[in-house]
Amino acid sequence: MTNAIVNGPSSGLEGKFSSLDINKSAYVPPHLRSSQRASSSPNLHQNSIGTGWNDSRSVTPNSTRSYTARPSRGGLPQSQGRDWSQPSQPRETFGFGVWKDGRHVVGGRNMRLEKELFGDPTDPSKQHTGINFEKYDDIPVEATGASVPEPVVAFTSPPLDPVLLENIGYAMYTTPTPVQKYSIPIVANGRDLMACAQTGSGKTGGFLFPILSASFHDGPRAPPDQSNSYGRSRKAYPTALILAPTRELVSQIHEEARKFAYRSWVRPAVVYGGADINQQLRLIERGCDLLSATPGRLVDLIERGRISLANIKYLVLDEADRMLDMGFEPQIRRIVQGEDMPGVHERQTLMFSATFPRDIQILAKDFLKDYVFLSVGRVGSTSENITQKIEYVEDADKRSVLLDILASQSKDSGDLGLTLVFVETKRMADMLSDFLMGNNLPATSIHGDRTQREREMALQTFRTGRTPIMVATAVAARGLDIPNVTHVVNYDLPSDNR
Repeated sequence: MTNAIVNGPSSGLEGKFSSLDINKSAYVPPHLRSSQRASSSPNLHQNSIGTGWNDSRSVTPNSTRSYTARPSRGGLPQSQGRDWSQPSQPRETFGFGVWKDGRHVVGGRNMRLEKELFGDPTDPSKQHTGINFEKYDDIPVEATGASVPEPVVAFTSPPLDPVLLENIGYAMYTTPTPVQKYSIPIVANGRDLMACAQTGSGKTGGFLFPILSASFHDGPRAPPDQSNSYGRSRKAYPTALILAPTRELVSQIHEEARKFAYRSWVRPAVVYGGADINQQLRLIERGCDLLSATPGRLVDLIERGRISLANIKYLVLDEADRMLDMGFEPQIRRIVQGEDMPGVHERQTLMFSATFPRDIQILAKDFLKDYVFLSVGRVGSTSENITQKIEYVEDADKRSVLLDILASQSKDSGDLGLTLVFVETKRMADMLSDFLMGNNLPATSIHGDRTQREREMALQTFRTGRTPIMVATAVAARGLDIPNVTHVVNYDLPSDNR
């Protein structure tokens, strides 16, 4: 049995309280504390003594403290990119610019953020594009329409903003792709565009470069009159909207937008289903000038009154044919025609599609005005860069043959590299991934039944090489740009010949 405190003659509650050292000072009302502190304890502000906290009252009355939320993957708080929402601009933040007094104030360089966005330029194993486009000058490009602008042959100013050219240089992009050579001047001249271009053609830069360049020059649009709104409006008013069919594709577009909006006033944001909507709302409040979104989640946020399309100046429909195949046409028409988005003559609209079937032609007729039609030949299909092999294998022997292929790759190159294995079903993706891991081959899988967090983690570990083998269904077959993939294995024959 342990003993209680028995030191001293006192007992009971009085004795216990008397044994505690609470500085035994008399109570001082709050309005008298400052005068007492000034005459008694000059070291009260030192947090290394006593209670271990700083007395905030030791700060001089004229000093101020600024609490700014940490920049998210989407950018800084929205108020730091404008000059109409606050009476004075906040302090300069490296890596992020502002629009102040009608001009673009470019932010200072942030080396940590540069490494995150552009990678380490000293690492030779990191490629910055999936295709060497210098070899594709002979890819056929056909542009039809009235008064088509002449294509560019290099990244220059004009038509591109000097800040954007610096970011393109950080990304080590040296030559415009075929679609970029035509789309940059077309968009820069204010024309609508319908482009038939394959995945991997550089079409993301084809619409991001001219949109960002014009935004850097023109600045943000002031939000509509909110005099009748109650309290502080939490509604975002993006200037540019990019719609794409899948979570992976909008995330990829968002990362490219972050890269090329570096040091500018433009704050990219992204929203998609399958992720925490409250977290996305918090990120939107920090800045939402260029929004990448899937149609379903965007409709949800519009219904919640958190996003308005009244300020849209640029509308991009990426992988338009795939969005229609996935049944998004009602949501797309509601977003474009049924909400507060400016009409076809008050905005610039760009559509990108791998095919041009009748339903896409109807959509283009409804959404575009006096547009240029751009057809880019298939990129990356020449035998000079891709070696194709077909092996006839019985179903029972597929796994052993796959192991032989992976072993031969490792032996030939000295490194397993990145290998993408396509299968037909979600169940097979998980089974084959488990089989490879059971044979000491680091692998991961991605398909539609995995959660958004699991899909993002699988793509991240694959891109970084921690799991250099990824088994995937068609969810990753189109629209994703994954550099450093040296081998692609069709474990099952694709049912879609596109």
